[in-house]
Amino acid sequence: MDPFPTDPQMPQRQVRREFLKALAAAATTTLSLGAPRALRADDTTEEAPKPTADACILIWMGGGMAAPDTFDPKHYEPFRVGLPVSSMLSTFPAIPTAVSGLQICEGLENIAQVMDRATLIRSAVQPDLGSILHSRHQYHWHTGYVPPQTVACPHIGSWMAKVLGPRNPVMPAFVNIGQRLEGVGESEELKAFTTAGFFGSEFAPMNLPFPEEAAQSVRPPGTMTSDRFASRDRLFRKLVDKSPQRDFLSDYQQQSLLRSMENAYRLLSSKDREAFDIQLEPEATRAVYDNSRFGRGCLLARRLVESGVRFVEVTTEYVPFLHWDTHANGHETLVRMHSEMDQPIAQLILDLEQRGLLDRTLVVIASEFSRDALIEGVPGSTATDQATENVEAVREMKHYGLHRHFTGGTSVVMFGGGMKKGFVYGETAAQRPLIAVKNPVSIADLHATIMTAMGISPKTGFDIEGRPFYVTQDAQGKAVRELFA
Repeated sequence: MDPFPTDPQMPQRQVRREFLKALAAAATTTLSLGAPRALRADDTTEEAPKPTADACILIWMGGGMAAPDTFDPKHYEPFRVGLPVSSMLSTFPAIPTAVSGLQICEGLENIAQVMDRATLIRSAVQPDLGSILHSRHQYHWHTGYVPPQTVACPHIGSWMAKVLGPRNPVMPAFVNIGQRLEGVGESEELKAFTTAGFFGSEFAPMNLPFPEEAAQSVRPPGTMTSDRFASRDRLFRKLVDKSPQRDFLSDYQQQSLLRSMENAYRLLSSKDREAFDIQLEPEATRAVYDNSRFGRGCLLARRLVESGVRFVEVTTEYVPFLHWDTHANGHETLVRMHSEMDQPIAQLILDLEQRGLLDRTLVVIASEFSRDALIEGVPGSTATDQATENVEAVREMKHYGLHRHFTGGTSVVMFGGGMKKGFVYGETAAQRPLIAVKNPVSIADLHATIMTAMGISPKTGFDIEGRPFYVTQDAQGKAVRELFA
């Protein structure tokens, strides 16, 4: 029996409840697992490719970024009372970019001017998972595996931390910026993929929900002397070693936890921690990024990559029914989202380029799926319609926008890291349904492309208690070679 039912008639609360049960079971199982053992080269593994990037920044548009209202404009109809929803393909007009013939949506004027440094994939696709839940699709995107799994799957950032190691031994290999994991809706589901899974705590992300507070997170308490700080660290590690929870951890998981604490102590004792302090940036630079928490996160991401962090995820933050999760007032919400993302992302690209870092830093803009005004999932899907209000014609501004989850055609933007410049790959239909009609790119193949750029074979795998587990599902992901310069 499928441990995660996908009955389209099942209430969403029950679907989420079953999802959490499966995730909890996987996490519990993972704690008792022994050390993952790298698989030897055989029919399912291959030599690591030559890397074209040393670091990766994932710009995560959590909540479902509508491609027709961002990077894949279609026929535009301005707001008017009585506008048939069937005619609503894009709610922003198209604007030119620095690439001749390439257009994206109004509101992204700054990003438009750096698209000549970008590869734009317009044909990313996601599977129809029965229930189009953000948490399930975000889990799938970040781990490469459709939940539930029998073990906790590592985040792609943890794969890079484990396989490649740190670029700077003092700095964490993986930092996650902008997402609260406490006090927001679906926080338990978010925690399920914001983890190193069976790799252990030392490869987990350092979570910084508020970039302006990042500097505080890497400083000992202000009144504590260095000797007392060192003494407290030693005592804390002894307590962990003797904790009653020790009985629930394998030796490997316990040692991984202790190593993660040692890594944290090394960072807090190092001058390199200044990279976390965005206040050290010139005021003029801070002003460019300081339009939102997301903008400040982009500035922090740049500083961390400069200082040797391997993988950084910076997000607009997923909170149900906020930001990109537009189940009503879609157009007005996206006006705000455009303004928050446009200047910081463009400046991040320019800053990396000016510092000579862009060629070896892969920047990826992605989301769990796109949006449509009429279709939930893909044409023919039996998934429950998530639209807040079903109308045939726009009666007021809250109806103007693309409210339904759409998995048939999504945009991904990639800068630097060995990708082509000013290049468009794939295509979606000009008229509804806006599915990928040319060169579809699955999550497995997208991950294979990212990993290949980082010098990791898509067939890289580990033995987990006798079970092979790969960086792309079943080692089937294939890098899209046409994207590389």
